[in-house]
Amino acid sequence: MTGGTETTALEYRSESRTPERWAPSIGRVAAARAGIELRSYFRNRQAVVFTFALPLVLLLIFGAIYSGNAPGTHTPMKQVLIAGIIASGIMSTTFSSLAVAIAVERDDGTLRRLAATPMSPVSYFLGKVAQAFVTGVLETVVLLAVGVGLFGLHLPDTGARWFTFVWVVVLGIVACSFLGIAYSRVAPNARAAAPVVQLPYLGLQLISGVFFVFTSLPGFMQVIAGCFPLKWMAQGLRSAFLSDSFQQSEAAGSWEHGRTALVLGGWCLAGLLLCLATFKWGRAKK
Repeated sequence: MTGGTETTALEYRSESRTPERWAPSIGRVAAARAGIELRSYFRNRQAVVFTFALPLVLLLIFGAIYSGNAPGTHTPMKQVLIAGIIASGIMSTTFSSLAVAIAVERDDGTLRRLAATPMSPVSYFLGKVAQAFVTGVLETVVLLAVGVGLFGLHLPDTGARWFTFVWVVVLGIVACSFLGIAYSRVAPNARAAAPVVQLPYLGLQLISGVFFVFTSLPGFMQVIAGCFPLKWMAQGLRSAFLSDSFQQSEAAGSWEHGRTALVLGGWCLAGLLLCLATFKWGRAKK
């Protein structure tokens, strides 16, 4: 009788672990993780202040420096700058923020503990992207408010321009989020994370038309920048905010909406594949 009781208990425990019956869905786990990520993020005041403040400080500094129109145009240089800074702000709250945060979580053992839960890597990715989406949108709203209030930025004046603004922001957030998750693997430990991440972030800002008119940069810099999302995010946002006459100052002499969508969409897919190929719950073996 005792044996029968033990067998029944064992069978019950076995059934309770059947994945098909009890495992939560990827979407439910991702939604739960997104809530945790957001609460954790906003409790870290230093990270919030630094992530949100850096693009804002850059906007205020360069906005105070620039005066007059962009070379060869009738468009105020400050408005050209704001579009680029918004793109940079999105990259800050996605690529930079996620890459550093995940490197820290891997180093302090958080990821190993998460590996013991029902959460799959895909659910983890989606939770991180959801958190980055919220913070990226908030950063964009803050920069828009400052741009309109202090620098006379003209908001999109047609439905088509608003639509362009929305899809550029959404694709930019997703692409940079996945790239940040994948790039976190490059940092060997938590202490090295910030400098390892800031190097490409700052470098791409300088060559992607964030602070300067893109076509004023050397040709080889334009080629390098064209391989990454930030250049296309900045160009797409310029097309939403600036008059169509400014497109003559772009490298192709047009806004290239089709190519912008193709490049950003391609980086969304490539970033996801890189995440799946490189992500590990623990540290890399030495």
